[in-house]
Amino acid sequence: MSQATTSYPKEKIKILFLENISDKAVNRFKDNGYVNVVKLSGALSEEELIKEIKDVHLLGIRSKTKVTAEVLKHATKLQAIGCFCIGVNQVDLAAATQGGVVVFNAPYSNTRSVAELVIGLSIMLIRRIPDKNKAAHEGIWLKDAKGSFELRGKTLGIIGYGNIGTQLSVMAESLGMRVMFYDAETKLPLGNAIAAKTINELVGEADIISLHVPETAATKNLINESVIKNFKKGALLINYARGEVVDLEALAKALKSGDVGGAAIDVFPWEPEKNGDRFETPLQGLGNVILTPHIGGSTEEAQQNIGEDVSNKLFYYLEKGITNGSHTLPGISLPAMEGAHRILHIHSNIPGVLSAINTQLSQNNINILGQYLKTNDEIGYVVLDVDNKLSSQAVELLKEVKGTIKVRMLY
Repeated sequence: MSQATTSYPKEKIKILFLENISDKAVNRFKDNGYVNVVKLSGALSEEELIKEIKDVHLLGIRSKTKVTAEVLKHATKLQAIGCFCIGVNQVDLAAATQGGVVVFNAPYSNTRSVAELVIGLSIMLIRRIPDKNKAAHEGIWLKDAKGSFELRGKTLGIIGYGNIGTQLSVMAESLGMRVMFYDAETKLPLGNAIAAKTINELVGEADIISLHVPETAATKNLINESVIKNFKKGALLINYARGEVVDLEALAKALKSGDVGGAAIDVFPWEPEKNGDRFETPLQGLGNVILTPHIGGSTEEAQQNIGEDVSNKLFYYLEKGITNGSHTLPGISLPAMEGAHRILHIHSNIPGVLSAINTQLSQNNINILGQYLKTNDEIGYVVLDVDNKLSSQAVELLKEVKGTIKVRMLY
């Protein structure tokens, strides 16, 4: 079918990518005729982003840039946000939903990178490599087997049995480990993994505890002084999930006392804005502790996968109105219709909108060739294929429908 992919001139569509997003994303748009693509290496502050966002149609970010309600208030042309990472907590989803802005992410693209690194960290900690490495750098020879163990036969406790947790579970079993897991939701165990009824049950049996939970009100300080008291003596803790999940002061105290035998921490309650900035944590200088700067999913492969995944979602929404994987709009995917113009209508989920749309168009003799509605708790999303001779008139009529948030002629 020969058909323009978008009714809006491609050279006028402004795309802004921040935080050194993979060139795969940039090339996805440039190779398809979108010339107004800007890529910046760092994050922007709220004030800086407010200045930049005014004429932006698509925004790509990673975890540092915060898209607040105030930013979205100034984003009058913004159609979609791509979070080139696993989470979307850096975006005010409620404000984006109310503004009809689609938000995508890449929940599976760096799963392998994180799981592999957790296995590597487990080996380093259980062999007390950080202490031996530090001594060697200081010119001290510490050839000693005391306190060094194999992973085989040890128990790995996984808190959060999602995409990363389940892959980690399979990898750990292949190394001869016993796997326990705890999740707030009932999950089907993979392999021989055993579901714990409570966190305290899990931490009481696990030699190594690895966290893979989102940052929510329920998970803030999930690992606190009270929970740490239930740890198996000398257990190891790995947090490559979210910075607010562990009470670092309580962890530091337990490491100093020897109740916790070691830790690997990648995420922190506060993190510097850019490379080279000063960073502080109560865990600095402690024995058998590995600290990394939020690089759990930072591999070349993961960044390429994320760049491809999220840029495809942004591209297909811009050109086809597809919203599968969106955190704000209902997921819709429809093939193009021959001889029609497609209009996207985003509205508040209130009764009577679809009826009002049909009334507006029928009263003006505009023929609807195809129509699909899907809703979530707050938003309704209608894809309309109408007679191409009257599509411009249809757009103006649809703007008058009560509850309308956004109307866009797709092609």
